[in-house]
Order: sequence, then C-alpha cells, then structure tokens
Amino acid sequence: MDEADLLERLLALFEEQHIAYCVIGGQGVNAYVEPLVSLDLDVVVVAEQLAEVEKLLAESFSVKRFPHSLNVAAPDSDLRVQIQTDARYTDFPGRATVREVLGRPLRVAAMEDVLQGKIWAALDPERRGSKRQKDLADIARLIEGYPQLRERVPAEILERLL
Repeated sequence: MDEADLLERLLALFEEQHIAYCVIGGQGVNAYVEPLVSLDLDVVVVAEQLAEVEKLLAESFSVKRFPHSLNVAAPDSDLRVQIQTDARYTDFPGRATVREVLGRPLRVAAMEDVLQGKIWAALDPERRGSKRQKDLADIARLIEGYPQLRERVPAEILERLL
C-alpha cells in the first residue's frame, strides 16, 4: 500500500520541522468510531506554517495545489494525503489529541472538530455527490457512537440521515 513510506516520511518531516498538525476527515472519524478502510489521509496544519510546509513537501513529494488543499503523493504509495488549506480549520490543531490512526498514534482533531469538518463537507454544493454521501455516512457513524453530538448537526443534515 505504501512502499514509498509516504506516511512515515510525512510525519518525520512534521516532527523535524515542529509542524503543528492534526488528522481530520474519514481517518479522523475512524479514530473515534469503528474504522472503515480508506487510503485517504486528510490533515490540517497551522496556518502560519502552511507556506513552509508546502515548500518542504515539494522537496520530497509530488505536491499539487487546489483551491482549498495541497494534495501530496509519492511514487509507489497508494496513500493519498490532502492538506486542508481552508481557513475554517485553523484552530483544529490546537485542540487535537493523540489517537490511533492507520495503526499508529497520530494527532487527531477533537471529535467535535472532526464532526464540524464533515458538516462543512456535506453542505458544500461544489463537492461531488458521492463524496457528500460519504460525509453523511461519517456524520451518522459519529452520532451513533456519540449521541450527544446530534445537537451539533444541522436539521437539514439530520433529515437526510433518517
């Protein structure tokens, strides 16, 4: 799956350069509820370090910039890393805790932040329909595991989950 050790190399770079980060998205959900298989790893880094991170990553990996993300890849790796650049996620790393993701301890956004990111994604009309369906499933997984989160979910999303 990751013969290029993309994950190991990325995490080593974050540690060496003291980059504050946290995992979000589906892997963030997997850190709190029964995991589903995914080759995607969504990450947030603190805004002040984003330019530095992009430059450092480009030295070792293939990096493509999109309107709200940096997509990081390496030959011989099926892992797809997306670094979120949307300013709404700026505070997430400061509230992150260490949890198990992909079989190793990683900094993961707080459960409420993971949920909020999924809500934003599910409500994004520019996002592919199939991706929004996965976001809805992830929201359902979170509120099934943690019913107290239900009050944080907008009614329009709850209606789609019935």
